Amino acid sequence: MSTNLDVALVVELRAAGVPHAYSPNDPEYPTSLLGFNRDISHTPEVVVVPHSVDEVVTTVTLANRHDLPVRVLGKGHGAQASITDGIAIATDRLAFVTVDAESRTARVGAGATWTDVLSVASPLGLAALCGSAPHVGVIGYLLGGGIGPVGRTFGFAADHVRAISVVTADGGLVRANAEFNQDLFWALRGGKGGFGVVVEVEIDLFPLAKIYGGALFYTAEDTPAVLRTFAEWSRDLPDEMTTSVAMLRLPPLPELPEPLRGRFVCAVRIGYVGAGDDAEALMAPIREAARPLIDSVGEMPYAEIGRIHADPVDPMPVMEGGILLDEFDSAAADALLSASGPTVEVPLAAVEVRRLGGALARMPEPANAVGGRDAAYGLHVVGAPVPDLLHTVIPQVIGGVFSAMEQWASGTTQINFYGRANQPDKKPTSWPADITARLREVRHKHDPAGRFPYPLHGEAV
Repeated sequence: MSTNLDVALVVELRAAGVPHAYSPNDPEYPTSLLGFNRDISHTPEVVVVPHSVDEVVTTVTLANRHDLPVRVLGKGHGAQASITDGIAIATDRLAFVTVDAESRTARVGAGATWTDVLSVASPLGLAALCGSAPHVGVIGYLLGGGIGPVGRTFGFAADHVRAISVVTADGGLVRANAEFNQDLFWALRGGKGGFGVVVEVEIDLFPLAKIYGGALFYTAEDTPAVLRTFAEWSRDLPDEMTTSVAMLRLPPLPELPEPLRGRFVCAVRIGYVGAGDDAEALMAPIREAARPLIDSVGEMPYAEIGRIHADPVDPMPVMEGGILLDEFDSAAADALLSASGPTVEVPLAAVEVRRLGGALARMPEPANAVGGRDAAYGLHVVGAPVPDLLHTVIPQVIGGVFSAMEQWASGTTQINFYGRANQPDKKPTSWPADITARLREVRHKHDPAGRFPYPLHGEAV
């Protein structure tokens, strides 16, 4: 039910030139607030769906006048808490992509997804450093760093951002790059939230039309051998090979291939930048570990890179979390099997170990705020999409998996893989202490009143 304040805010916004502002009584209100994670619902005083940057500026200016918090709703998996007050800005209608083939760059609006970018860049033989799920939004992914299926070759996606346009807390539109607003440019590339409303980014593209990639799926019975082999095999791979292994409990859905439907499977994901023969030579130990149920590894158009992980596209309730590992050896594989392997009854949809390192470990020039560069592996755990268990059993089970891996854990997280199943006090460990401190300083400089709340340890900063 709307309050007088809600209605007054909507009237004021519309009169100021922001027509798509909605209060809880408007039919557009609930649909404008929907995100990927259907376990999270938002109830702000007002939701705004701006169709232009000017409308974002007007919205932030009005928020200042009424001393209201502003939060941004993106197109990805990153929502971690319900918005219950202030103004929510849904960026859907700020979606655009323009590509300059000569300079190998793209300008991307706040509402665009990586699928949108791929659809424009790929016909030109150019690749954008998207993640494993190209259907998610560009901006939230970049703000947290961005680890994709070819990340070991090229680094974090945030390492290849040329410029960022952001509406800051004073309602001003600011362009940040290597020459101007350098502190914001540093912080926005990896520091995640709390700096303003990013409305556009300029990113590098790469002359890459095809890669060698896909996935090998193995039975539950072969999972121990595959996981132990992966632990040893993945240690010394060249930067051209990006890989991960995942234990998956798949639902009996008709859209899944029949050999995988309703089964526990182990998937080894491959993204190789180079010749297929070289990739196959590197993959020999994994292929010798067991005979796969399905082998989809081969040359593929870069535009189809989402097939490597085949992440769910349809919205669902989600509870997840992630930690970083200093190493992942055969003993770590055994510990992970004991906590979440095929012989254990746990309500988990996916337990994935990603090999990091390579270009992900190297700081770009100019430097950015991305955390997690020192880690050798990342562990990401996703609960089964069972609403009755999401807030009780599943967080405990995910915490148990993390505890089982404590011997190999770095004690840190990576912010794009930090989830609601992580302990709240672990959020700052997404960055080294000096970076966390500097991020606080930059936030306070550009948003001293906390117009864009971004909590660490429970405080708004």
